[in-house]
Amino acid sequence: MTKSNAMPSLDLLRGFEASARHLSFTKAGEELFLTQSAVSRQMKELEDQLGVALFERRHRALALTEAGQQFYAAAAQVLATMRAATERLRAHSGRRRPLSVTTTHSFAALWLIPRLAGFTKDHPEVDVRITAETRVQDLERDALDVAIRHGPASLAGPNAVRLMGERVFPVCSPKLLKKLPLAEPGDLKDHCLLQYDDPDGRHPWLHWKTWLEVARIADLRPKATLSFSGYEQIIPAAVAGHGVALGRTPLVKDLIASGELVAPFKSSADPARSYFAIVSKTAADRAEVAAFVSWLKAEASRR
Repeated sequence: MTKSNAMPSLDLLRGFEASARHLSFTKAGEELFLTQSAVSRQMKELEDQLGVALFERRHRALALTEAGQQFYAAAAQVLATMRAATERLRAHSGRRRPLSVTTTHSFAALWLIPRLAGFTKDHPEVDVRITAETRVQDLERDALDVAIRHGPASLAGPNAVRLMGERVFPVCSPKLLKKLPLAEPGDLKDHCLLQYDDPDGRHPWLHWKTWLEVARIADLRPKATLSFSGYEQIIPAAVAGHGVALGRTPLVKDLIASGELVAPFKSSADPARSYFAIVSKTAADRAEVAAFVSWLKAEASRR
């Protein structure tokens, strides 16, 4: 039996803070690597311990009660204080502090990791930790140093460092062209198109539909399609000769330079999006963070 004056466990506080921030047990579970039902059970346990309802459970929606709003403010502050204290202790413990970087799966797999040896060679004293996430992480809350994000300049933030822009255009393996030529965009009808599975339409610039509209062949019907849940899966499939993909600069630049992919057309779509480096406020004065951002800028400027 829980004592009436016992504090909730740290796991329950973390689960509540994430659930209250997202107003979703599902999204909180994704963040904490738990199932939706596990988070829901945690919140029921927390409410039982406190003897008060923290959430209004509506149809497909959550809302905080008045007590929940008060408790969320306190829980968020407690967790932020604990994270800051933990980082201070680590900084003074003599242990080497890793440089933590968050970015998308596709950028990590296709651009950052293939180049990372260049940074670690020049800075062997720096331990780099890469976190690939589809969701946008809060640098201060999640104790991360640098984020490499992709999007329009208007959403990058005032302190973001622009690394490079992006263009979108068809790419394929050269061995595919030996079987079926691609002299003009209309020839895509004879090919399998490798496409990004985006049922919610959150990434329209990665859709063939968008590129085909720009090419003025919106009514094109390809021979076949293959769909993938991640862009980092599409490009290896294109290299293997399974079909034609929409390439993204700078992510396919090295593969085109090596001859593993070719761009059969000159036309491309510019989605007016760029890659930006964003530094956590708590990491802004660290020399290794500044060195990493400078290295990113130098790598991005290479042609």
